[in-house]
Amino acid sequence: MLKQFFLPLAVAGLVILLGMAMSQPNRLFWHSLEVTVTAYNSTRAQTDSTPNRAAWNNRLKPGMKVIAVSRDLISEGLTNQTEVYIEGFDEPYVVMDKMNSRFKRRIDIYFGKDVQAAREFGEQKAVIYWR
Repeated sequence: MLKQFFLPLAVAGLVILLGMAMSQPNRLFWHSLEVTVTAYNSTRAQTDSTPNRAAWNNRLKPGMKVIAVSRDLISEGLTNQTEVYIEGFDEPYVVMDKMNSRFKRRIDIYFGKDVQAAREFGEQKAVIYWR
């Protein structure tokens, strides 16, 4: 009788824990990589004559949680519209832009038009997670 009660309960608990583990960034079920993290803005000086249009033709607007990725990360699965968690940040970001091919293992966080905030952010190292 106890076996009939506890076995389904144990299985249900395992399924719940597995679901939680897969929904939160972690090294077991998600890809992870340490990268250099910098910041960029929608300005002609930092982009081109269409500063609000990203390399995959996505339109950028200040306030969006967007990152650009170095092109070597695209082959790792960080393609257009991939959701990425950055260690130390509360919310996920979405890949919507590509960086110049000279950069390696790097992401750029979009700071809209706030050039001062981007400068203050500077350059950091962080672990990123994606599926």
